[in-house]
Amino acid sequence: MAFPQTRMRRLRSSASLRGLVRETELRAGQLVLPLFVTDGDPTHPGGDGSPPTREPIATLPGVERLSISALLDEAHAVAALGIAGVMLFGIPAAKDAEGSGAWDEEGVIQTAVRALKHALPELLVLTDACLCEYTDHGHCGVLREGTGSLAPADSPTVDNDATLELLARVAVSHARAGADLVAPSDMMDGRVGAIRAELDAEGFADTPILAYSAKFASAFYGPFRDAAGSAPARGDRRGYQMDPANGREAVREALLDVQEGADMVMVKPALAYGDLIRAVKRATRLPVAAYNVSGEYAMVKAAAAAGYLDERATVLEILTSLRRAGADTIISYHSKDAAQWLAE
Repeated sequence: MAFPQTRMRRLRSSASLRGLVRETELRAGQLVLPLFVTDGDPTHPGGDGSPPTREPIATLPGVERLSISALLDEAHAVAALGIAGVMLFGIPAAKDAEGSGAWDEEGVIQTAVRALKHALPELLVLTDACLCEYTDHGHCGVLREGTGSLAPADSPTVDNDATLELLARVAVSHARAGADLVAPSDMMDGRVGAIRAELDAEGFADTPILAYSAKFASAFYGPFRDAAGSAPARGDRRGYQMDPANGREAVREALLDVQEGADMVMVKPALAYGDLIRAVKRATRLPVAAYNVSGEYAMVKAAAAAGYLDERATVLEILTSLRRAGADTIISYHSKDAAQWLAE
């Protein structure tokens, strides 16, 4: 029936009524906090055992590079807030062409995972299984210099198939350290299948894979690359990350990852990709994670610092919108603040 019999405002007239009919729930247990951890080399700023143990990141206000001991302190705070878990990104002291530090059993992530699982066994630890933070060229795999007529001299090509074995090594080393989920973010074709096969062969058949299935070559990653020191030295990542204009391709990527054995899939970035979170959720019927990335975080922080936005209201609206779009899990630098606000 139409107005005046139907009055949509009737159920909006009080906080209790609005809560009674609220369609989308946001809670701390759906959030994951990304953390940057530095290695134990005392010559590396912020490294474990050397001051400072917390190194502020200028482009990510409120986010720091953490030593192992500072990471443990942060993880205790995360657990106390009821946040589901943390996602770890490593910052090594040394890099090379293959990114060999990424699968070092005594590497920064492997050491951090063991420390976290010993101190807080119930806190979920997710690990980013990629090479870009560990390669001296900043790309996500082994390079093969472009020689074709269409390949610019300053645009190296990542050798997809040669990279798969290395990514599988990384994932196994994380699982061996105790990671609860491994999350390949490289966007190489076939990497989920390669990782699944290697995990199974090494006795980690129960370790789930959260695939960065629809990861776009986005302008929103700038602050992360500052934080992790992972910007490409030459060229860019458009040859393997997705074109932001493509939606159907994102669904296809996710379905391929499902076929290869992914247990969860991800859409990254999140804020400008709500339509694809919904589409991927409908197509895969798997749990879907949305990564509320560094640039999205930094925009809100900058606007709030300038007095243009109410930070609390804006953050909760953004995170709720991602849940409404279909995200089961949200990886966000806002997670600690959001959990505190939700508890009030």
